[in-house]
Amino acid sequence: MSVKRSMLDVLKGEAVFPPPLWMMRQAGRYLPEYRQTRRKAGSFLDLCYNPDLAVEVTLQPIERFGFDASILFSDILVVPHALGRDVRFEEGRGPLLTPINASEIPALDGAAFHVNLEPVYETVRRLRARLPNETTLIGFCGAPWTVATYMIAGHGTPDQAPARLFAYREPAAFEALLKTLADHSAAYLIRQIEAGADVVQIFDSWSGVLDEDCFERFCVKPVAEIVRQVRKVYPHVPIIGFPKGAGTQYTTYRARTGVTGLGLDWTVPLGTAQALQKAGAVQGNLDPLRLVAGGAALADGVTAILKALGNGPLVFNLGHGITPETPVEHVEAMVKMVRSATR
Repeated sequence: MSVKRSMLDVLKGEAVFPPPLWMMRQAGRYLPEYRQTRRKAGSFLDLCYNPDLAVEVTLQPIERFGFDASILFSDILVVPHALGRDVRFEEGRGPLLTPINASEIPALDGAAFHVNLEPVYETVRRLRARLPNETTLIGFCGAPWTVATYMIAGHGTPDQAPARLFAYREPAAFEALLKTLADHSAAYLIRQIEAGADVVQIFDSWSGVLDEDCFERFCVKPVAEIVRQVRKVYPHVPIIGFPKGAGTQYTTYRARTGVTGLGLDWTVPLGTAQALQKAGAVQGNLDPLRLVAGGAALADGVTAILKALGNGPLVFNLGHGITPETPVEHVEAMVKMVRSATR
């Protein structure tokens, strides 16, 4: 008997109403149960690499809210970590890495890549076994450009100037870095699908800082290569691309990369979203701060999205990850608004 997963229907281009719902970073610090598990884990990376605890935190928002999709709990920087780079997370500072230089790029070591990531694959296998049958399981990776920005700067920056300068000054080395990251990210997604992921998402959180030429070379080309490699092995598995801040570049991103669904950040006008929806499923795009504010701000945002996009293939989501200060009761209110909506 076939399993009905509404998010998969939407990603095939079907209109489902009310639309399936999940949130980026839905397993996170806004949940008291997550904070409790996080304290048990030790470091953040220990949490990512501990299948028992990673499964626990991944399931927490499903058990509390009954979302239609569950996304693997991990981090985009496990890819450079698995390639031999040091990665650590400090409270209040976020990820910290030793900045990579041009001479170190050829030495990135993929020999133990899948061995290092085996705990993540085990988490995916356990999740698929424990999730409700109707819940879509999403795997993910960071896009090569976004991952490269952290590898080069060693931390997040407001406009990723270190990575942009590196790309201008060391074009051959930067292209080699993007290729290495694209090849290994594709292999990582393929293993997640093999372990049970129904859908994969590619997060390009820093695509909005690039000019038109660099967007094409650093964002579109590497993501298209990941899509090509994944499709060669799993031609029918949906792939969602999320080029946050892409602005007018959104209009051709799906066609140029080959992604199935298009994740929209909250700055994308709903009229533009309607046009993008004509080519296939869109995901988003509630401003996360409306969820923090609650009340009329939340209700108006939810209503506007459902009115503009509810007649087409839509996965309701935020326009970026949920923030730690979000009240749990506001999430409950949003879920109720979406689930009880009528046309």
